[in-house]
Amino acid sequence: MENLHKTSFQFISEPSDVNFGGKVHGGVVMKWIDQAAYTCARTWSETYCVTVYVGGIRFYKPINIGEVIKIDAAVIYTGTSSIHIMVEIYSRDFSDHEFEKKTHCIIIFVSVDEHGNPKKVKPWIPQTDQEKKLEEYAMRLKTLRETIHNEMRPFFNE
Repeated sequence: MENLHKTSFQFISEPSDVNFGGKVHGGVVMKWIDQAAYTCARTWSETYCVTVYVGGIRFYKPINIGEVIKIDAAVIYTGTSSIHIMVEIYSRDFSDHEFEKKTHCIIIFVSVDEHGNPKKVKPWIPQTDQEKKLEEYAMRLKTLRETIHNEMRPFFNE
């Protein structure tokens, strides 16, 4: 049985991905994150999904133009209609044998019907100890987001 809760992409960073410092532009990396995470969420839900949250983007090291890029996306938690995806981006030079982690991110999608209304998704049930830890991590992040949202509510009109 396939791992329908995981998606992996590999490709080469291109000269058009460059920023003013000669490295891959952070916005390009964010686009890669969205594409891989969307593919993962859509595969899991089998429905159209919309991005509702991107957070905790951590750029560890720059990515060079011409490197091999590997993006791993995995479901780490599901709510009623939400799918929480962890994305990790790695790169390596062609002469290197090992990938090095360059970026980490959590991105959340909501499954929607043809009218844009949230649609229930099948639950993701972690199987391994690592998957259980990642689900706990996603739930802690969810609690933190809710706390921050409630603290900021007086400052914003909703």
